[in-house]
Amino acid sequence: MSAMDLEILLQQVLNGLVLGSVYSLVALGYTMVYGVLGLINFAHGEVVMIGALTALSVGRLLEILLPGLPGPVVILLATLAAVPVCMALGFVIERVAYRPLRYAPRLAPLITAIGVSILLQHIAMLIWGRNYHSFPQYLPSEPFNVLGASLTVVQVVIVVVAVAMMAGLMLLVHRTRLGRAMRATAENQSIAGLMGVDINAIISITFIIGSALGAVAGVMVAANYGVAHYYMGFVLGLKAFTAAVLGGIGNLGGAVLGGLLLGMIESLGAGYVGDLTGGVLGSNYQDVFAFFVLIVVLVLRPSGLMGERVAERA
Repeated sequence: MSAMDLEILLQQVLNGLVLGSVYSLVALGYTMVYGVLGLINFAHGEVVMIGALTALSVGRLLEILLPGLPGPVVILLATLAAVPVCMALGFVIERVAYRPLRYAPRLAPLITAIGVSILLQHIAMLIWGRNYHSFPQYLPSEPFNVLGASLTVVQVVIVVVAVAMMAGLMLLVHRTRLGRAMRATAENQSIAGLMGVDINAIISITFIIGSALGAVAGVMVAANYGVAHYYMGFVLGLKAFTAAVLGGIGNLGGAVLGGLLLGMIESLGAGYVGDLTGGVLGSNYQDVFAFFVLIVVLVLRPSGLMGERVAERA
């Protein structure tokens, strides 16, 4: 393997790491809700989209009100504004759409989740329009060299923030009283309730935390690609769901592993398979690799790489 081939490989791996970090962050929202409630929240991708568009609007407002504000401060404040908006949205979705159907047949909340997803898309379209919005470059855009591969400050920030948030979530779930209550609720809601755990509050908090992660992920995606629009959360949500299934739905470590693997598979597939096929299956078809992986995993190992954790019903 020549030095140029090594540089290309490193570039694809770094791209996959950045992409996988975003997938992992979004997949954690899916897997938290499923682990606690046994529900696939297909509206989570739209929460990510709302976070990106909210940050975009707040950033534009700050540029008008405080034109001399540094870019990193603007994107930080915009993200801090988007997080509570998405947290409130997650709480409302759980309270209005999912809680009344908690003990209904599984098909009912699944259809409701799809309906909420479509509803949020249309609400976003009414507020922000159909057009693609250019997301300003608040961070330095000049790439720098890492062993022959190029990286941007945005990509480095994405990986660092994603790792920090995933580590913080792991500590929350495994080292705090709230985390013990969440794990107890995931194991058996009835027994957890008898032990004094407020089941309704824990489930709402789970949605809120997942939505906060989604808001940050939305800002990351918009900042990385420089664009935001009302439909951006749909495919991203499906890919993150694929990552959660790949790692083991309901398993936090599995969601992280699945997201990173899916990012690597997409990046390497789009790069190398695209070259082998003369560009026929290049970056424009990278979605194919994600859903091909989903089919293979569901056929060969339905429980995922790290095993599925399903909340047991009393």
